[in-house]
Amino acid sequence: MEIVDLTPNDASAIEQTAELIFNSFGTPDAWPTIESAREEVAASFDEGRISRVAIDEMKNVIGWIGGISEYNGNVWELHPLAVREEHRHQGIGRALVVDFENLVRERGGVTITLGTDDLENQTTLGGVDLYPNVWQHINSIQNLNRHPYEFYQKLGYVIVGVIPDANGHGRPDIFMAKKV
Repeated sequence: MEIVDLTPNDASAIEQTAELIFNSFGTPDAWPTIESAREEVAASFDEGRISRVAIDEMKNVIGWIGGISEYNGNVWELHPLAVREEHRHQGIGRALVVDFENLVRERGGVTITLGTDDLENQTTLGGVDLYPNVWQHINSIQNLNRHPYEFYQKLGYVIVGVIPDANGHGRPDIFMAKKV
């Protein structure tokens, strides 16, 4: 596996990346069509963005990570991260995140943020009314069904907040961050 820049002139890699996020996240909430996934990939080439792919020996895209510069480059949002299902749990996601963190550090960034939605009650934050004791719920969060927040915790990210009902009642967005 190798991690390289995704470039706007690599039509095959762009299409594979769009298919990757559509197949990984394609829901009414995120990239509901292959066209919306293609638009997300195209936006990753804008100024102030990072777009990197993990490729196998045949140059097939097996993972993608993107990033958006915020706060004059001090903060970068990790958005999105996806790994082909058959390649998960092999360290590819971790390698993409580490590569992204190194690029952010090289560009003078000091913090990385990300949002990780709970759309299917995978944590104890999903499916409940988090008000008025939002932090009480955050402090006692449990992973009920392989929600990715624990993946990010293993990489040093911490929960810094939550937007209750961000995706509809009982469907929060969990915010995480890490100093790089």
